[in-house]
Amino acid sequence: MTALPPVLNHDPTMTKATPELKYMLQELIATPSISSTHRELDMSNRAVIDLLADWLVAFGFEVRLLPVPGHSGKFNLLGTLGRGERGLILAGHTDTVPCDTQGWHSDPFVLAEREQRLYGLGTADMKSFLALALEATRDLDTRQFRHPLILLATADEETSMSGARALAADDLRQARYAVIGEPTGLQPVYQHKGMMMERIELQGRSGHSSNPDLGNSALEGMHELMSELLAYRQVLQQQYHASAFEIPVPTLNLGHIHGGDNPNRICGQCSLEIDLRPLPGMSLEDLRSTLYALARKVAQARDLKLTAEPLFPGIDPLQTDPQSPIVQAARALSGHAPGSVAFGTEAPFLNAAGVDTVILGPGDIDQAHQPNEFLEMQRIPPTVKLIRQLIERFCLTP
Repeated sequence: MTALPPVLNHDPTMTKATPELKYMLQELIATPSISSTHRELDMSNRAVIDLLADWLVAFGFEVRLLPVPGHSGKFNLLGTLGRGERGLILAGHTDTVPCDTQGWHSDPFVLAEREQRLYGLGTADMKSFLALALEATRDLDTRQFRHPLILLATADEETSMSGARALAADDLRQARYAVIGEPTGLQPVYQHKGMMMERIELQGRSGHSSNPDLGNSALEGMHELMSELLAYRQVLQQQYHASAFEIPVPTLNLGHIHGGDNPNRICGQCSLEIDLRPLPGMSLEDLRSTLYALARKVAQARDLKLTAEPLFPGIDPLQTDPQSPIVQAARALSGHAPGSVAFGTEAPFLNAAGVDTVILGPGDIDQAHQPNEFLEMQRIPPTVKLIRQLIERFCLTP
């Protein structure tokens, strides 16, 4: 496709063959859509969106293209099958992380089958889910639908989550429940930690190291602030605990520090970047406010200039009501009790729009972001069956 209008409608008078599952998997993997914080690596996801739009139309969906404001070349896609409200969303992101081809045993952009596995960038995380979701709709009688089915494909989940952030409540007005096909080994997940990354910079005054009075060390100020942050981490871990998580406490990591330029100069500038993973029930806004207050206290006491900013807006923790029908259905159909994961997803954005969301996909997180990423072929039939059952339960049942 060279041009995609905002809405594409299925024309029943025209025959357009629906693609086979293997073909869809091959084409998705063969179409690069890397998102990266490094501009030289970052790509548009338009080519993947175009593929999905063609296929969705062939399967009978009405398709809407949603450009992501402020992010040139980035798009979300909404495909709707059926009419009404309180529908089911099947969601996945179209982007992948960058890859180093030297670590791969085959071309990461060519779907390779060996050892009963499908290898390729995005097989586990998570292009395959989009194809499997479409496969589950094959030969459905839409005349029987009581609630709509919505396929949602987003941009930039691996970096800024700009695609999910750009979704308005009106975009999701027909939906009440959602499944995001992130790699969970076909085990439902209803909660995960949040994520925030912050940069703190202290500006002092450089000078000759032979006389401390000639300068004001930003590095020594940062040393004091780091001690404050580690003490704050201990307070958080004493205050918050959730046994459902493998690491049952919030974590705070001092990840990157840079300051000064020579051992015989007093350090005039020092910056620190941290990562904080809050538990459900913790507020990003409150955490950020406390972090900045600690930094201001140190800066003011040492007469240092402070600059503090988030590296990205952050991801809220997820906690979908475990009694929600979508969580209970995922439990019953998968045979697994809903659990927790440490990685972040787009689910909090859907929940905030009033869409109860569960994370459930065929890949394994151990394969995500790794060379030789793969999807176990034995996972494909049960995934298609499970998605089909969810469609029947939430779209065909009054």
